[in-house]
Parts: sequence; structure tokens; C-alpha cells
Amino acid sequence: MFNPAIRALTAPPVAVVQNWIEQYSGGLGPLIDMSQAVPGYPPHPDLLERLTRYAADPASLGYGPIEGEDELREAYADHMSLRHGTRIVAGETLITSGCNQAFITAALTVASPGDEVLMMRPSYFNHEATLKMMGIKTSYIDADPSRGFIPDPEDIRTAITERTRALALVSPNNPTGAIYPAEVLEAIREICENSGIWLILDETYRDFLPGGATPHHLLDTGRYKGDWRDHLILLYSFSKAYCIPGHRLGAVTAGTGTIAEMAKVMDNIQICAPRAAQRAIAPMIEALTGWREENSRMIAARADVFRQVFENLDGWEIASLGAYFGYVRHPASSDSISVAENLVARTGVLTIPGGFFGQGQEAYLRFAFANADTEAISSLPDRLVTFQG
Repeated sequence: MFNPAIRALTAPPVAVVQNWIEQYSGGLGPLIDMSQAVPGYPPHPDLLERLTRYAADPASLGYGPIEGEDELREAYADHMSLRHGTRIVAGETLITSGCNQAFITAALTVASPGDEVLMMRPSYFNHEATLKMMGIKTSYIDADPSRGFIPDPEDIRTAITERTRALALVSPNNPTGAIYPAEVLEAIREICENSGIWLILDETYRDFLPGGATPHHLLDTGRYKGDWRDHLILLYSFSKAYCIPGHRLGAVTAGTGTIAEMAKVMDNIQICAPRAAQRAIAPMIEALTGWREENSRMIAARADVFRQVFENLDGWEIASLGAYFGYVRHPASSDSISVAENLVARTGVLTIPGGFFGQGQEAYLRFAFANADTEAISSLPDRLVTFQG
């Protein structure tokens, strides 16, 4: 009676782990939730004021342009132009209801049932589930822990087949936090271009790159044989950097022809992204530049504390640490789901099991250190030191 592709999906991973919270008695102090990637600080007051104002404005209640509010598309295009040192126009942007919807829209636009999309493993579970429920085959390239989970472009080249329509990457990565170097991304883009496939790059966590990290040059046409617009789709989320995940706002950068095709999908999924949030955030992209940079430095400080904590914690090992996430090898011999459930029940520390990110990941847990302040992170040894799984 149900769609077999949907029946085959597992329950939503975040909901599964949230259900474990009730097992914790509270004996070691308040719950430390390091599971779902949710900003551990509030939005800027000016943004809150604008959200309130536009939510009460009748002009926000009607349908808006499918591709997004003109003001936001122009502001986002200007932001991308400044970030990458090239000219992006508003027509090369699409506003979606969150980055997950951006991915669904992109995948539906470039791949059909039976086609193949390549992904790195460990992989973001929502991307994997999206492809499965659309009947698109997912093939995996296993990231090497010894390389810090950074893709090897040659592994990608050899994995492409005649059925491959796209390569989907996340950088900074979810779940490992790994930040793919610009030169690696640029080599991968060239491979995709030469192979005639799309590169879909999810950059949800790009606002949290450490100081000194160089933005990629994927949008610099002069570096490549062809035009980026024929092979590249960039995805973004306003949820993390602006602390508004509940308002569901994402963005796409792609060629105008690609945006036109994606708008067909958007019209049949949602018609338009939430209008009040779009109107509220448009001028905030530029106005809150300093605030975002300050928050990025705060998250980097939390990463430093997280690193120090695990360097001195026997049996636990950071396999990868970057923007927002620490991917940690746990000391137990049991499967990661059992470990994560026992961890929250006994210590009050909530994480995501590595097994939710694909085969071969049972030795890991994902810690979203950006969710917790430095005091909570510093208290982890007191909770984890005696845990054996």
C-alpha cells in the first residue's frame, strides 16, 4: 500500500536520537546536545526585528516569485560576486525553502530514475535518502581517514560511469567537518567538466571556514576550458550563519538555464520559499558581515577546546575536525547506534552515530561542537572518561 522507495528508508536519524533523551536521568548535569547541527546562539537582534515586522506584513502573505524575492536574489548574487571575485547576477540564483530543498530540486533537475549520482562516504544522510526516494542510484567513494576524509580526485575520476549524471559533495563536510582545499575542489570540477557530469556542491557550513582559508575558484571561468554554468550547482543554507533554521531558507547558484529548469521543480514542490524570511534577510547579508565573522571566530574557539579535550581523553580519538563537526572514534566494540544510545543514557551527551552516515562508519560518532559553549565542551571529560560503551 506504500511506495516501496519510501518504505525502504530508515526513520529520520535526528528524530531517532532525540527519542533517546528521555533515557537520561540527569545525574551528571544538564543534557549536552551535540547531535543536530543547530546554532548555539541567537540571531542578531536586527534580524529578529525584521523577521517580526515582515511576518506581520500582509504583503508577505501572498505567493511570491518562484525563483525568490528580487531583493534577496540580488543581495545574494552581490555577496557571491564579492566572495569569489567574479560577477554573479540575480538570474543565476534561486531561493529555496532550506538547503535540503535546494538539493532535492537540483537532483530532480539533473538526474532521472535509474541514473547515478556519486557521493563521498561517510555521506550526509538526507542527501542519500533524497536520491533513494526518487529512484536515483547512489554510488559511493569511500573517503580515506588517513587523508583527513579529503576526496582524492583520482578516485572520483575512476568512479564515473556512463550512468553517472552528477557528483554530490558537501564542504565543509557533514559529518566529518573536513574542509576540502580549494585546489582539490578545482581539480574535481575539471574532472566533472571533462566527464560531462554535474558537480553539486553543498556549502551549508562555508561561513565557518577558519581564518585564512581560501575560497575556491570554481566560478572563475578563466581557469577552465568551459563555462562553470554548464557543470556546476552550488547550494547554501541561511540556517546556520543567521541562526534561523526554523524559517527554512536556502539558495542555489547556477547558470540561468539551470535555474529556469529548477524553477519548474520548485513550482511543483512549494511554489516559493517563505516570503517574510526572504524580505527580512535580504539587507542583512551585507549588514551582518562583521557579526557572522565574529561568530565564526567563536565557533573556531569551540573547535580548539574540543580538540584539547579529546587529546587528553584516553580511548577517544578525533578522526576529523573542521567547521561545525568533530568526527570521533569511540572506544567501544559495539555498533555506533548502541554506543550513541548508551552514551546519552549514561552521560547525557547526545551525538549522531557514525552508522547513520553509511557503511564502514560504525567506529565513529559525530559531535556538533558548534551547538555547545566552551564550558559544556570542557565538561565532556568528566562524563566520557569512564564510558566503555
